[in-house]
Amino acid sequence: MDFEGTLWTVLGAGLVLLMLVDVFRTLLYPHGTGPVGRAIMRGFWLVSRKLRGRGSFIAAPLAMAAVIGAWAALAAIGWALLYLPHLPEGFVHGSGVPQRGDFGEALYISLVTLSTVGFGDIVPADPLLRLVVALQAVAGFGLLTATVTWILQTFPALNRRRALAHELNLFREAAGPAGVLALDPGHAAGLLESMAGNVAAVSVDLLAFHETYYFREVEQRGSLPATVAYAQDLGSQAQRSESPELQFAGRMLHAALDALAEVLRGKFGHSGDTSSDVFDSYEQHHRHRRGGEPTTDPDTNRP
Repeated sequence: MDFEGTLWTVLGAGLVLLMLVDVFRTLLYPHGTGPVGRAIMRGFWLVSRKLRGRGSFIAAPLAMAAVIGAWAALAAIGWALLYLPHLPEGFVHGSGVPQRGDFGEALYISLVTLSTVGFGDIVPADPLLRLVVALQAVAGFGLLTATVTWILQTFPALNRRRALAHELNLFREAAGPAGVLALDPGHAAGLLESMAGNVAAVSVDLLAFHETYYFREVEQRGSLPATVAYAQDLGSQAQRSESPELQFAGRMLHAALDALAEVLRGKFGHSGDTSSDVFDSYEQHHRHRRGGEPTTDPDTNRP
């Protein structure tokens, strides 16, 4: 193999390795996200913040599709570069199939193998190439199942976040201005402890499924950024009560909210010395304000 062939081989192996690392860190590594996926999700998020209307709400689903497309492109191009130095001598072509040695031919072989279609019109002759082709077919099948798993894991996490927002809104409507103080202390404590558990689940979801942060809600009622401050109010009310049980539940809720604020601060770059400041930044970045407040662009401070 000459220098050019070696260069294509090294570049192709690097692209394949980048794809594998990104998929591993995104799907299998606890609290991790791959460099390619993170850059794409972040890029779509920054663009969506400049959009108006419903366009901003489909940015995250489009970003996930772009990440999957990037994985497929890295795999297809990477393996094509591995095949390129061995064309056409290293492959057996079927009857009537022209023998070509360009990148287009290498990419065709790579795509057919990655998709596990296997037409059989061009097959490797060298034993090592046969092994490489088989490994790509296995990787292609694994990539397909991994992307399906990623999607199936993401939407339950989003539903848990939306359910918490709906729970807070229902509590506000049912309890009225008095909040937890309008309820029996024992009953109120149980509700707040359950709420604290749901907040903790959202924190874990944001760590494990980094991409869920970038989903915006169409309806404010299902938006956690718009309602999380009310949970803080409930915790403060509970700590001011005379019931030790309710005070404990309030401290528990505040602790869960502080942990959520730490995730938003450390993982997603929200600024603020207190949890309230972090949540205010969270609201602004998702363009959802608390009921009755105008929506503003955090970059211009204008509607």
